[in-house]
Amino acid sequence: MAEAVDNMSTIALVVTVILIAVDITIRIVALFVVPRNRRPQTAMAWLLAIFFLPYVGFILFLLFGSRRLPKSRREKQREINEYIIDTTEGMDRVSRDNPWPPWLEPIVELNRSLGAMPLVGDNSAEIITDYSASFAAMTAEVDAATKTVHVEFYIVSFDHETEPFFAAVEDAVARGVTVRILFDHIATVRVPGYRRTLARLRETGAEFHAMLPVRPWRGQWQRPDLRNHRKFLIVDGRVAFTGSQNLIERGYKRKKHWAGTLEWRELMVRFEGPIVTGIDALFATDWYSETDELLLRETASIPKELPEDDVDAQVVPSGPAFEGENNLRLFNSLVYAAQHQIQICSPYFVPDESMLYAITTAAQSGLDVQLFVSEIGDQPMVFHAQRSYYEALLKAGVRIWLYRAPTVLHAKHVTIDDQVAVIGSSNMDMRSFSLNLEVSVMVRGAQIIADLRRVEQLYRENSHELTLDEWQKRPRHMAAFDTLARVTATVQ
Repeated sequence: MAEAVDNMSTIALVVTVILIAVDITIRIVALFVVPRNRRPQTAMAWLLAIFFLPYVGFILFLLFGSRRLPKSRREKQREINEYIIDTTEGMDRVSRDNPWPPWLEPIVELNRSLGAMPLVGDNSAEIITDYSASFAAMTAEVDAATKTVHVEFYIVSFDHETEPFFAAVEDAVARGVTVRILFDHIATVRVPGYRRTLARLRETGAEFHAMLPVRPWRGQWQRPDLRNHRKFLIVDGRVAFTGSQNLIERGYKRKKHWAGTLEWRELMVRFEGPIVTGIDALFATDWYSETDELLLRETASIPKELPEDDVDAQVVPSGPAFEGENNLRLFNSLVYAAQHQIQICSPYFVPDESMLYAITTAAQSGLDVQLFVSEIGDQPMVFHAQRSYYEALLKAGVRIWLYRAPTVLHAKHVTIDDQVAVIGSSNMDMRSFSLNLEVSVMVRGAQIIADLRRVEQLYRENSHELTLDEWQKRPRHMAAFDTLARVTATVQ
C-alpha cells in the first residue's frame, strides 16, 4: 500500500513538473512570438490572456492569433491586382473642371498602390436609404438583366422581404442570364433558416458558394473570425449597388425582449459608369478565391456623354488578403487632410490608437467633427467597447449623436469637408481594419456630397446628442463593463 502511494506521489510530482515546465515554456515563447508584426495594444492583450490563463490563452492564440488568410488566397489577390492594373479604363474621364484640394492626389495614389484600383470619372451615384426601396431597386435591375448577375453579401437569407429578389434571380436564370452568388459562410449559417435559404438558392438554378467556409471535415479551415463582410450587386457590368445592407429582412430575424424587433437603418448607393468595373473586379477576386475560376470582365461600354451629376470614384478593397490595412490608412489620411468638417457614421466604432489620435487631434484643432452611432447595440461586447471611447472623444470636442432606439443605425459612411466621401461595408473598428474583407468606395462630386449632408441632417433629427456631463454621470458598473469590453476588443 505504501509503495502504491509512493508511486502515485512520484507520478503526481512528475506531472506537476511537466506542467510547470510547459507553462514556463509557453510564457517565454509567447514573449517572442506574440508581439511580432502586431500592434502593441493587441500584443499586450494576447500576452495578458496567455500569462493569466497559459493553456487556454495559448490555444485561443493558435486558433485566432493569425489574421492572415492562407497563402493561396493571398497569391490569388496579387494575380487579380495585376489584372486590374493592366486592364483599367476610365482614368482619363476624371473630372478636373473644379480643382481638386491639394491633399486629394496623394490619397488617390495611396489607394491605388494599396488596392490596385484607380480613380475613375464619368460615374453617376444615387443614394438609397429606405430598406424596401433598396431591395426594390436591386430586384428591378435583376429583372432587367440580359447577361450576368453577380451577387455578393455578408448575409444572404430567404425571407418575406428578400423573396422577390430570389424570384427575380430564378427568372433571370430561366431566360439564360448567368447568375453567380457568394455569401459569407459563418455569418449566413448563424441566421435562422439557413437550410431553407440553401434550398431556395438551389431552386433558383444560380451557381452559389460560401465564402471563407469553415468546414474542417472537408479540409476547409482558416481562422474562423476572418470573414468576408463585403456587400454588392453587379448587373450586366452596367450597374452596381454597394453599401451597408445585407440580403435579409430589416429585423435580421432577431427578437429583443425589451423592444420587440430591432430594425436596421442602412445606406446603399447605386452606381453606373466605369466604377462598376472596379466593383465587378472585386467580385471576380472573391469568386476566384472560392472557385478557382477566373472570370473575364463583362462590362458595358462607357457612354461618351458625362452625366449631370458626374462623380469621380475609386474602389478601395481591404482585408487580410492585403499586406496593409487599406481602409484604416484611407480613413486616417482623410481625417488628417480635413480642413473644416468630418462626419462619421458607423454602427461599430472601436478605433485603433492611430484613428483615435487622428479624430481627437482634428477636433482639438477646431474642426467640426461629428460621430453618428446607435443608442443601442445588437452586439453587446462591441457596443460596450465602443462606449469606452465616448469620454475621450467628448473631451476632445467631438459631437456624438445617438440614433434613437429601437433602430440600429447600420449605415457606414464618412464625409470630409464638402469634397470627398467614403461609402461601403467597412465599420470604424479594428475588426473591419484587420480581420474582415471589406469594400469601400471613395467618391467626389457636388451632388452626392449634398445628398449625404441631407442624410446626416436626418440622423440628427432622429438622434439625441450626448454631452460630457451626461456621460460622466452614467453608473459606475456600466463604466467598468465598458472598460472590460474595450480590453477584449484588442485581442485580434
